[in-house]
Amino acid sequence: MNMQSSGVLAPPSPRSLDGMALPLPMMRDILIKTMFRMNLTLVTRLAKSICLPVNVTQELMDIARSQLLVEATGSLSSTGSTEMGYQLTDAGRKRANEALAQSEYFGPMPVPLDVYRDQIKRQSIRNIQITRDQLTTAMGHLILPPALISNLGPAVSSGRSILMYGPPGNGKSSISNGIRDALGDKIYVPRAIEYAGQVITVYDPIVHAAAEDEEQDPNSLRRTTGRFDTRYVRCERPTVITGGELSLDMLDLVYNPVARTYQAPLQMKSTGGIFIVDDLGRQAEPPQSLVNRWIVPLEESKDILALQSGEKFEVPFDTLVIFSTNFHPNQIFDQAALRRIFYKIKIDGPSQDDFLKIFALVARKKKIPLDEGTLVHLLQNLYPTIDNVYANYQPVFLIDQMIAICEFEGIPYQMTPDMMDRAWANMFVTDEDIVR
Repeated sequence: MNMQSSGVLAPPSPRSLDGMALPLPMMRDILIKTMFRMNLTLVTRLAKSICLPVNVTQELMDIARSQLLVEATGSLSSTGSTEMGYQLTDAGRKRANEALAQSEYFGPMPVPLDVYRDQIKRQSIRNIQITRDQLTTAMGHLILPPALISNLGPAVSSGRSILMYGPPGNGKSSISNGIRDALGDKIYVPRAIEYAGQVITVYDPIVHAAAEDEEQDPNSLRRTTGRFDTRYVRCERPTVITGGELSLDMLDLVYNPVARTYQAPLQMKSTGGIFIVDDLGRQAEPPQSLVNRWIVPLEESKDILALQSGEKFEVPFDTLVIFSTNFHPNQIFDQAALRRIFYKIKIDGPSQDDFLKIFALVARKKKIPLDEGTLVHLLQNLYPTIDNVYANYQPVFLIDQMIAICEFEGIPYQMTPDMMDRAWANMFVTDEDIVR
């Protein structure tokens, strides 16, 4: 399941200031702001903080020194290091304060947007190719009909949009998570990017799971001269999951007026991975409006964002969008919107045979013995009352209810027709229960 683990080309580490493609005053200001805010005096420690190789950081320090913003301390470090220390001059502290008034951002040097575009191409979600075995393994905890896997596989491999629809409780969310688990390789997420002199933070530890080897070597010299540009974090392919809380403004840049920096919107954080819109139709925004927002990104693989100044600019859109809804698509979309979603996959409830397989699987996992008489009662007496409509969530619900009864009564785990009746009564609310 660890697909293409070596297939993504890492961003090369910058070799000199000339190759940075960032405005020199911006880089200098980030250096001195970082010195000022973090009280750093050694180039090796500064290199780790601004995520540049030591030699490039030294180049930047030499420029700041030539501009009389920093000076050598003339003494070796108190830690016993043989490295020369540096400190801000009065002019340097003044410039640091002026720069902080313009933007509070300091630390990792941002990656220019155009440079990031190249990395997105190297690790595009559309480069992913998965096999039936890989997808089946990722969905191993689910009982799914083979035809569904046949439909899902090409949809995921295409990297295009997917709409999953069908009655509630049949695993649309679990299938979405299974698709996420099938994407087993690693990509590189920038800590921040730069556009028109503005800094946009992208890496988010809530969204992005850093690969284990990211933290293996704490030695700053090795990490700053390492195998890839450490302005990026090597991560699992990201997954952003939103539900009823999704609103259109969550898809715009978030401006912090205090720090005077921007935070990337959700879909940008999901670049190279999956963006799941769960429970479509439950948001305050009409579903049609939400899908209209995605039309340009889905068709042209680019998104349009706006700065506080009103200036608009393009960013790559490289994410697998999965819409999941309990509504029939014709109820919530017009045909023009539906045409723009490349795959429409209906997720139905299980057949009776698959329901029994799921029931037996859950019972075995939860260590409650199956009882044939109870199952006959369930299938012959209870399900006919709901027209024999089965759902994937029901085995877990019913078995958990019976386990709770056993634990309350202090008896070994077991299932009886009476317990099943009590569990069933908690699964539905009938019209008779409503007080008029």
